[in-house]
Amino acid sequence: MNNTIVKRIVCIEDETEMIDLIQLILGRRGFEVVGAPGGKEGLQLVHDMHPDLVLLDLMMPDMDGWEVYQQMKAEESTRNIPVIIVTAKAQNIDKVLGLHIAKVDDYIAKPFGPQELVDSVEKILNSKS
Repeated sequence: MNNTIVKRIVCIEDETEMIDLIQLILGRRGFEVVGAPGGKEGLQLVHDMHPDLVLLDLMMPDMDGWEVYQQMKAEESTRNIPVIIVTAKAQNIDKVLGLHIAKVDDYIAKPFGPQELVDSVEKILNSKS
């Protein structure tokens, strides 16, 4: 058992089944995943926890993902937390906009495979450490 610090991830996603799935996949890899079922709650969780990474859905009823992302980047305390967008809006233009204009760290289209999620999370966290 290695004594590395557990990486904490906040998953902001309005579908609870998707949060459960992500917790299952990443939990097996030793990550601590805390889910928030909406943008406002997710933003509060990010402020409270200062996670190592945020998985962010774009399409949410109360506050969409881009708004959450912009608010995170506008604040000194949350600006440097990496964000992976996880969304069903998989059109190429969205991907290009997300990665290049907003400078998100990565982008995963739903439905995704477990390995794709793990690879993305590990790639981002390893590049930040």
